[in-house]
Amino acid sequence: MHTRLAVDTRVHTSEDAPVMEELKWVPATVDVTRPSVARMYDYYLGGSHNFEADRAAAKQVEQIFPGVAQSAQANRSFLRRVVRHLVAEGIDQFLDLGSGIPTVGNVHEIAQQDNPSARVVYVDVEPVAVSHSNALLADNDHATALLADLRATSTVLAGAREHLDFSRPVGVLIIAALHFVPDEDDPYGKVAEYMAALPSGSYLAITHATWDTLSDEERAEAREIAKIYSSSDNKLAIRTHAEVSRFFDGLELLEPGVVPVNDWRPDSFEDHTAIYGAVARKP
Repeated sequence: MHTRLAVDTRVHTSEDAPVMEELKWVPATVDVTRPSVARMYDYYLGGSHNFEADRAAAKQVEQIFPGVAQSAQANRSFLRRVVRHLVAEGIDQFLDLGSGIPTVGNVHEIAQQDNPSARVVYVDVEPVAVSHSNALLADNDHATALLADLRATSTVLAGAREHLDFSRPVGVLIIAALHFVPDEDDPYGKVAEYMAALPSGSYLAITHATWDTLSDEERAEAREIAKIYSSSDNKLAIRTHAEVSRFFDGLELLEPGVVPVNDWRPDSFEDHTAIYGAVARKP
């Protein structure tokens, strides 16, 4: 988001001054000593809602892959283009699953520029993400954030129905989240459940990390990065082009299909990134 909370996100030890007043927003359940993928992503995007453990892990990743921040920004640019396209197609409701920390270019911010009445429900399992989202959305009657795991489909759908009209098309956004959902948690079944609950004309947009486009040297680096993420709250589940395409079974893929995010209807030049992106419509 363009508006940021003026808070100090540093972690203070017992040897420091008492925890500063600004840190009172941190939910008591948050373990600030363990890296969070949502807060690491916020760091890559230049956000301020992260802690020392998140920054340390993120910097380890940056040492192995200096382009990680650029990839995160390309991912966010894809999100912006998708939301604007869907609004132009008449979509005025969005369900953002695994929405992450509020930072520059959030969904409601983009959608409401073109349609002030657009409604957005953010969903994340990260308490900091939801706490910040609802603080920043306090004066926005058309957007809210729910604390839930996207894998808990019935819980998420029940909460979303309180804010969105499921008799009309909804844009479902799962941006940089499914590569943290392992196969044993049935990610394909979860995505299908969401789309089954929505009417014809709804859309699904996904971005997903891949190793398909990496050289042997880059794959070795990627494995080292995966080890770093294994110490966070979520492990990586990297998938191939065919595996990412499977999320769109039964839907009508928009051109150009499942491609690197920088190749999906670009409006500016962006370097190559190992993240697939695609959008599909429910017939």
